[in-house]
Amino acid sequence: MQVYEELVARGLIAQVTNEEEIRKMVNNGQAGVYLGFDPTADSLHVGHFMALCLMKRLQMAGNKPIALIGGGTAMVGDPSGRSDMRQMMTQETIQHNGDCFKKQMSKFIDFSDGKAIMANNADWLLDLNYVGLLRDVGAHFSVNRMLTAECYKKRMEKGLSFLEFNYMIMQSYDFLMLYQKYGCNMQFGGDDQWSNMLGGTELIRRKLGKDAHAMTITLLLNSEGNKMGKTAKGAVWLDPDKTSPYEFYQYWRNVSDADVLKCLRMLTFLPLDEIDEMDRWEGSQLNEAKEILAYELTKLVHSEEEAKKAQTSAHSLFAGGGEGEIPTAELSADDFRDGKVDILMILHKSGLAPSRAEARRNVQQGGVLVDGEKVTDIAASYTEEQLKTGLVVKRGKKNFKKVIFEGK
Repeated sequence: MQVYEELVARGLIAQVTNEEEIRKMVNNGQAGVYLGFDPTADSLHVGHFMALCLMKRLQMAGNKPIALIGGGTAMVGDPSGRSDMRQMMTQETIQHNGDCFKKQMSKFIDFSDGKAIMANNADWLLDLNYVGLLRDVGAHFSVNRMLTAECYKKRMEKGLSFLEFNYMIMQSYDFLMLYQKYGCNMQFGGDDQWSNMLGGTELIRRKLGKDAHAMTITLLLNSEGNKMGKTAKGAVWLDPDKTSPYEFYQYWRNVSDADVLKCLRMLTFLPLDEIDEMDRWEGSQLNEAKEILAYELTKLVHSEEEAKKAQTSAHSLFAGGGEGEIPTAELSADDFRDGKVDILMILHKSGLAPSRAEARRNVQQGGVLVDGEKVTDIAASYTEEQLKTGLVVKRGKKNFKKVIFEGK
């Protein structure tokens, strides 16, 4: 099976502009493929996972990935999929976040010897002449057509700033510049970016003629994959200092039965025939499939050693054989009153419960264990001495933390 056919079989492709041309370019290793990354944090998260895996697959087939950091567009804000205006960031913050991204991407993509490119659209957007842009680029865009785009229609009700309205023009200009500077002839993106991507394809056709248009391809990622990273309560980061390898492993171990096979196909590099065999699995076998998913993705992001540690810790904890290397949460002296801290404070401060009110409900419903013992008294408290050796606190079936207090 060639690479394009495999992308389709894995459920990664939802829509294309010219399938015959795309298939030929991708399968022959002739695609310069760009995906955009919004530098709004100093770490990638699981919502980026599908894009990273896709870039890796394409590079393995001889194509050239181009990771575009939106250093310029981040100064404006993208209305796509949003109901409010994004907070502005400084150039220094954007640069720092982009540097962090490249370090994490390097685990998936080989940037050596020009095999892949990391670009930043600040390099061409920040120095644009406004009147020149209006004449050179703006003339090719219909306002009526732009207003039919779903991303703008959603924002019109609450108010769409002129700043945000320029986003489609800026993203389209990105594709033109990447085409001219790096030979980029293909762009990938999520369903919320479809209108913006088509704008870039059309801009190249209008500016450079039909021959160039024949080499500009737009693909749409399956929206199922984009949802994968948006189901957790709070972000699940690729940075181990933000989300430990154990927590990362547990996130994927806890995906729903309905999603585990989708995730295995879209995100792992296991052979499709091996995954297809799992389609017959049911009941407890699905838990084994989830462990395979969690192990493979933790290995991909954090290393095989960390994946083994996380798996061993999970097995040990669930079997009651020990605490393994579960994530820890440290209390401070301010959390104690007269040398003690109550269970509600422990749950809240450790991040196991979002609030004391939620922690109270967890305890009252019988869903909290401390060192294997169920806690039913909301006034239960623990001493500094007990916390110095650490307590394994469990909320529900899947959430664990070792809570410690190291003292002054």
